[in-house]
Order: sequence, then structure tokens, then C-alpha cells
Amino acid sequence: METPIVKDDENSDGIDRRGFLSCMAWAGTGVLWTLSGGILTSASLKSANAATGAAKGDLSFIQISDSHIGFSKAPNKDVTATLQQAVAKINAQQTVPAFVLHTGDITHLSKPEEFDTADQVIKSIKTSKVFYVPGEHDVIDGTGKQYLERYGKGTQGTGWYSFDQNGVHFIGLNNVLQTKAAGLGFLGDEQLEWLEKDVSGLSKSTPIVVFAHVPLWMVYPEWGWGTDDAARALSYLKDFGSVTVLNGHIHQTVQKVEGNMTFHTALSTAFPQPAPGVGPAPGPIPTVAGERLRSMLGLTNVNFVVANSRLAVIDSSLDPSGAISKPGKDDQASAPGKKPAVAGANQINISNFKFDPAELTVPVGTEVTWINHDGEPHRVVSTEQKFKSNALDSNDRFSYKFTAPGSYAYFCSIHPHMTGKVIVQ
Repeated sequence: METPIVKDDENSDGIDRRGFLSCMAWAGTGVLWTLSGGILTSASLKSANAATGAAKGDLSFIQISDSHIGFSKAPNKDVTATLQQAVAKINAQQTVPAFVLHTGDITHLSKPEEFDTADQVIKSIKTSKVFYVPGEHDVIDGTGKQYLERYGKGTQGTGWYSFDQNGVHFIGLNNVLQTKAAGLGFLGDEQLEWLEKDVSGLSKSTPIVVFAHVPLWMVYPEWGWGTDDAARALSYLKDFGSVTVLNGHIHQTVQKVEGNMTFHTALSTAFPQPAPGVGPAPGPIPTVAGERLRSMLGLTNVNFVVANSRLAVIDSSLDPSGAISKPGKDDQASAPGKKPAVAGANQINISNFKFDPAELTVPVGTEVTWINHDGEPHRVVSTEQKFKSNALDSNDRFSYKFTAPGSYAYFCSIHPHMTGKVIVQ
């Protein structure tokens, strides 16, 4: 195991970019979490035997994330099968987990049939309970109606809640429904006030586990990989002796220990994404296949230790050789098929998670058309709610006629770091 290197600790958080990347590993089928003596550790689901030793604590549970049921493009045209593989590994354990946490993006386009398929697979897990939080792909309509009807019973607001298990206090948060243009994940005042009240009566020795979809620390804000008001949420937890924060969203394992808090982003059961800042944009890496893909859908054993101790990461992959394939410069998200054409008159291309052109000037009465060339869905939404599209999958189009002069800012409500503007004269 290679110990992370801290060379340029610009943020005084004990990790620099080189060290940050050295703490990363690709994986994809799930994480077994075990509580023993108030300390959480994670273990690979590589085999039933590998997980058995870690499951002998006071509490064990599974985290899975980013199933993206409905996705059917490169590099994984059968994401249902890989979710089923994850379930099979969970069910192969000798110790039945107390429950499963799914940290969002259950579906790809929030369609009823996608939720139905996910439910059919997940309900076969040998456990008494599955807890969910939504990902941005589960609330594409902007309200989360489908998600809340299925998984929101007994929750507060737009789906946040807490529960206790074996002396541990678990908190599920929703940071994907209040995203704003050029913004990150967002919790909002109502949810934050609830969180402060929820933990106010707990003993400071109570172990806390917080789980949400978008990371609650700034992994890579340029791609929206962070939560805008996470610092306020974490301030309510700073006096507790043990806090573990579990997230998904970025489809790769990144760990960080900061004081009494351990942060862990989980792995997708669907497809890998590029390392932070590698390539022009996030999104599925369509160029990986065969053994290369299997090596990127590997397994990771993460051992959390007490505050101020080093992070231990032991990696294994689905590649029979056991080699871990780390993301590199060639592992970039890209649009499917041939490159999109240059934008024509009154046309805006969506490519590499950008609007092109980012600013378009047209005369009054012009109909503007957006075309999605990415492998990921996007949703065009006016910042002033004057127009909005449905979720645009690959090659889908949306048109809107501008009948009054003005400046019309818009963004992608699924990936809010994407922004654009139409100027009507």
C-alpha cells in the first residue's frame, strides 16, 4: 500500500492534489461498512470470505451508489446486470448486513420503468431494510415527485431523515433538489435548521454517519463536485467524536480524513468517470471496454482509523490479474459518435458539458434550438423560470421562441455548473 504524499498543503487540510489523487481507486460493486468499538471500517465485496472478517463488528451495512438504471451506452450497455452482480456479492456474504444505503442516482432519467427495474433488483438483497437518498438523475423533473412517492415515506421536507442503529445515528440528506446556476449541491436553510435540531440532543460520544449524493466536501467544484453550504452542515457535527460522511456522484473512491471526520465517496455500479480535472468534462468514459472496463469496476477496501492517523486503502479489481487501473489522461468523458457540427444559426450545441455558443444574440421572434450531443442527459432551464426543457438524452432537441427583448440566462438543472445566455434584441 502506498501512503499518500502531502507536498503542497495549500488548504491546510493534510492533502494536496498529488496526495489526493494517490488516495483514489476505481471500483464499482459496493462497500461493506462495519462498526466495531465505535469505529467504522470498510471492506471489499470481492468475495464472501473477504467480507466475512470485516462483518464481525457491532454493526455492518452496505453502501451502493449510482446504479443509473436506464443508461444503455458505452462503456456499459447493461447496467442492470452490473447492479445484479453487486446484489449477488452482497448476498454471498456469510453475515447478513443490517441494512443497505443507496447514495443516489438509482435511475438515469427518473422514468417509472427505471425505478421499477431498480426496485426489482434491489429487493432481492438479503437484508431487512434499504435506505435511500436521491441523486440528481432521480429528480430530473425538478420536484422529485417520482422519487418521493417511492422512497419519501416518513421523511422530512424533500426527503431528509435520520434513524438510529446499534448506538449509531444515521442522517440522510438531500443536496440535489436546490441546485442553482453555476452552483454545487445545496442543502438549504430548512434542511440545515432541521439538521442542527436533530443532533442537538445527542451525546457527543455518539458515532454519526451522514449520507448524501453529492460530496459534502469540495472534491472538484469546477465540475460541481461539492456542496455549496456543506461547511454549515458540518459545523453542527464538529464536536462529535466520530463522524463519517458517505457520498456518491463522482463514480470513484476518494477518501479524506479531517479532524474527527472521515469522508468517503463511493463507486458506481454502472460506469466510471474521469479523475477530477482530467479531460474537458465529467461523464461516462465510453472508450473503456473488456478487461480495461473490468479493472475500472474493481473493489476497494478502505480502513478508517482514528483522527490524525493515515488513511489506509487496499485495492482490488474485477480484473482476474487483480491489477488496479487508475484514471489517466486517456480516461476522459466524451460525446458518443462523431463530433457535433458547428452550431448553425439560432442553434446551441450541448457538448462536453458545455453550451456552445455560451452566449447567443438573436433578434426578437427567433426560435432557438438546443441539441444534446453528450452521452449524459441535460435539462435547459431559465434562471427566471421563463422556459425549461424536459430531460434531453443524446441527440434530443429543445426549442423556445423568444418574443421579447432581454437577456435570458439559463443553466442545466442536472449539471448546474453548465450555464449560458441568450440575448434578444
